Amino acid sequence: MEKKYFTYMVRCQDGTLYTGFTVDDPEKRVAVHNAGKGAKYTKGRLPVCLVWYREWNNGHDARSCEFYLKRKTKQEKEALAASFGKDTD
Repeated sequence: MEKKYFTYMVRCQDGTLYTGFTVDDPEKRVAVHNAGKGAKYTKGRLPVCLVWYREWNNGHDARSCEFYLKRKTKQEKEALAASFGKDTD
């Protein structure tokens, strides 16, 4: 079975956004964060909820996207989160 790679964003309890990268399932990664076993940044800001993710064919692209998003402004990240799940037709 082929691995799936994801870039994702979660909203922390304090309203901040955290961007990360995971393999296979962003929902499982959110559960790891909420169990206090995720990134240091999220440990003191629990619970977190998934607000955006994108699937990639390889880890390089997923990590490149993570790097790119971490340099975006909060306003730009909020716009991306707000558009998640909406039809783009």
